[in-house]
Parts: sequence; structure tokens; C-alpha cells
Amino acid sequence: MLNTMPLRSSFILAGAVVATVGYMTAAAAAPVKMTPQQMASMEKCYGVALAGQNDCKAGPGTTCAGTSKIDYQSNSWKLVPKGTCMKISTPVGHGSLTSSGSHLPA
Repeated sequence: MLNTMPLRSSFILAGAVVATVGYMTAAAAAPVKMTPQQMASMEKCYGVALAGQNDCKAGPGTTCAGTSKIDYQSNSWKLVPKGTCMKISTPVGHGSLTSSGSHLPA
């Protein structure tokens, strides 16, 4: 008779790994909770988020966090420490404190 215990253990371990990775991915996508004092030290910076990593609205046709379609989409924003936005350099330009139509999905 075959000993299936090692095989069963492998499936259990694989399941645990998948569950852990899934939890970590969900946690990374969850919004970060900030105190009012922390929020006061941040600003919305448009055009610096990678695709799917914006903090909120990404223009028409999108809803909120994680919905930007392209890297550095100019109508989606990411929270950054105050005073740093316009210093952030991307392949399509610098961060902006206002939304624009300069770099949008086709």
C-alpha cells in the first residue's frame, strides 16, 4: 500500500502558501489608514502612480484606488509627503498638484 501522507502534507503546505500570498496581496491593496495629523502632512500628487497603484479616482471611467490604466496617468493621484510632489520625476515628466489630460490611456 502507498504511503500518501507526504503527498497530503505537500497539498496542505501548498494551500497554506497560497492562502498567505493571497492575504499579503489583499493587505497590500487595502487602503492605509492615517490620522488627521498624518493626512495634513500629505498632498495629492498627479501623474506619479504606476498602473493600478493610484490612491483614488483616475478620471472618467474609473472608480477609485487601483483603477489607473497606465503608468503615470496624469489624472490619477498618489498621496506623497507635502512639498515633494513636483520634485518627483517620471519618464513622462514631473508630478503635479493638479490633474491634467497630458498622459491618459488611449
